Amino acid sequence: MAAAASSLLFDCKLACGSPRQHQRRHGSRVRRGVVCCNKDGSSPAPSRIVPRAVAEDAVDEITAAPALDAGRLVPRVKQIDNYWVLKPEFRKGINPAEKIKIDKEPMKLFMENGIEELAKKPFDEIDADKESKEDVDARLKWLGLFHRRKHQYGTFMMRLKLPNGSSTSSQVRYLASVIEKYGEKGCADVTTRQNWQIRGVVLSDVPQILKGLEEVGLSSLQSGMDNVRNPVGNPLAGIDPHEIVDTRPYTKTLSDFIISNGRGNPSITNLPRKWNVCVVGSHDLYEHPHINDLAYIPATKDGRFGFNILVGGFFSPKRCAEALPLDAWVPGDEVIPVCQSILETFRDLGFRGNRQKCRMMWLIDELGIEGFRSEVEKRMREPLARAAETDLLNPSWQRRDLFGVHRQKQDGLNFVGLHVPVGRVQAAEMIELARLADEYGSGEIRLTVEQNIIIPNVPSSKVDSFLREPLLARFSPTPGILQANLVACTGSQFCGQAIIETKARAQKLTEELERTMEVPRPVRMHWTGCPNSCGQIQVADIGFMGCMTRDANKKVVEGVHIYVGGRVGADSHLGDLVVADVPCDGLLPVVQDLLIERFGARKK
Repeated sequence: MAAAASSLLFDCKLACGSPRQHQRRHGSRVRRGVVCCNKDGSSPAPSRIVPRAVAEDAVDEITAAPALDAGRLVPRVKQIDNYWVLKPEFRKGINPAEKIKIDKEPMKLFMENGIEELAKKPFDEIDADKESKEDVDARLKWLGLFHRRKHQYGTFMMRLKLPNGSSTSSQVRYLASVIEKYGEKGCADVTTRQNWQIRGVVLSDVPQILKGLEEVGLSSLQSGMDNVRNPVGNPLAGIDPHEIVDTRPYTKTLSDFIISNGRGNPSITNLPRKWNVCVVGSHDLYEHPHINDLAYIPATKDGRFGFNILVGGFFSPKRCAEALPLDAWVPGDEVIPVCQSILETFRDLGFRGNRQKCRMMWLIDELGIEGFRSEVEKRMREPLARAAETDLLNPSWQRRDLFGVHRQKQDGLNFVGLHVPVGRVQAAEMIELARLADEYGSGEIRLTVEQNIIIPNVPSSKVDSFLREPLLARFSPTPGILQANLVACTGSQFCGQAIIETKARAQKLTEELERTMEVPRPVRMHWTGCPNSCGQIQVADIGFMGCMTRDANKKVVEGVHIYVGGRVGADSHLGDLVVADVPCDGLLPVVQDLLIERFGARKK
């Protein structure tokens, strides 16, 4: 992408009418140097956003990033005994999470074996001590452990690091063995970041579980709280006949850097907020680059393969924003320096007050995209190249369905996409998945950001037998037109932040819709139990965000806000709120009407 001249401004007036209307519609302020919208007000593909001039009478309505004094660019953290700590002069007005980090470095639970002693304590003793209670409820998230105090007291969810969503049969068997002992409290979820989460874990088992993870080549380190989340890549990496680049080496390299090959990387564990990264390898954009803090978009420059860089995409209760071009390109063999420098810029300068305004895009807003780029470049050893003028994505590409049997680039081999209802998997099902991967494939089980599973490397001679396996009655290769694209977060069954129950409700509503409606095309429906939007409802055709509302009798009940119009792929766009405060018990007719009015459905 060519660099924007200083006279080029956001072309917002042509599309949204005014910067103010843009902010109301899209939840983000206009910025210098990038087109905000298509003429119809929809957002353009993130990798193809190019600067455009605007009419002179629009200039007064648009403000550039304010000038900053030098003091604002002074790093707010300093290194003490290998850990990065917020300086005393920047501690006024910080949020409670920052105070917990100051009181005790969370990574010491891992790097100095603090987990061993903590795991020996009974919970009544833990709750009686402020530091131990904060360890359990907050600092253990740096080890990927989330205490379910509200709904499953004394048990934990454990989140892994699984770059590119690739797991082996032995890894899946091990995870199954962990959750199997916890009975009905033990289960696993496929997440919207191409990852496994396991549930029911008790604290006394954690040291042994961590050792077991290491033995099978897994880690849960730095997978929660103010850390870098799982690096996402193309779920068809290395097997797709149409792939641009195999993303697995890049996501693995990123993951190794993030957790320092399993040893822990304290240089990036005191971020102001969580941070997401992906590497795009498909024209289909299965990786959802527009909602990541850092996205690598394949592009060649001067005959050399590399990546254009997008930054700042995120969801939060207060705001959702699509990633912006950094006007930067990096060679394919140098993906770490820019990642490290962006993380250090965020660590050094990011906001640490209101948690709803601590994601990296808020810093980009303050510095301006060029100011942010300058800070990133200052932290690099080499100058940061300007973006390639075009990337390698095909803008007219039609996103492919991953379900069913598909030919691989390797002769005689196929991958089979399986639907996992709302991403929930039980121990016995994990054991069966591992068996199928070994018996019919190469022992690999891949996960997608839509909470589904792919078994690669199935010989054509084995496909028919594979499709007759009993497990496929539940994990179908041919799901219903609405079931196929259903995504749901954990919900109030396990998550203390969720306002409503999601998974069972999403499943029940979708089954009823398929029973009563004829829908002419796939409709992606996503559910999230709270405004944190772990279910990524803003990228769905129809998104449901949990809330509390009142029914016709004025009784407080579980409800949803409904978003419509989210898109993924080359014409990605975040959905808009269309109906608020719908009681869940009255949701069916409302969604039926939406399917009829917006998606051409009709009642059976």
